[in-house]
Amino acid sequence: MKVILTLCIGNICRSPLAQGLLALQLPTHTVWSAGLSALVGHAADPMSIAIAAEQGFDITQHRAQQISSFLCQKSDLILVMEQSHKTQLEQMFPLVSGKVFRLGQYGKFDISDPYRKPRSAFDTAYAAISQGVADWAPRIKKLSA
Repeated sequence: MKVILTLCIGNICRSPLAQGLLALQLPTHTVWSAGLSALVGHAADPMSIAIAAEQGFDITQHRAQQISSFLCQKSDLILVMEQSHKTQLEQMFPLVSGKVFRLGQYGKFDISDPYRKPRSAFDTAYAAISQGVADWAPRIKKLSA
């Protein structure tokens, strides 16, 4: 399990943060992110960039990309922010069945979209992303060994 994909809707708020945090925790892995309805080519949201910088990682080079069959095929694990993303992705690309999970799988939570909301919504989303990464990273390391 060497290639991990994080997925949200626009690929500018949540999944870039999850991608950056997972890449920090799993430096020997390839970590991508994409969106179900990506704002293709857009940079990460300024609030997400600020939070990442405060947490010690840089997502300023991020550019949103649309989910594709190629990304799904190449990814060993796809981590989504909400249960509805899993359902939608599996409808779009049935081949992903069995490798799509919520980032909040172990804590049994969805990560709400902070897009166009106040800083507090981004802080809440980041806290959930951080918890999800903390839950997943050791498991991914074990499965990759």
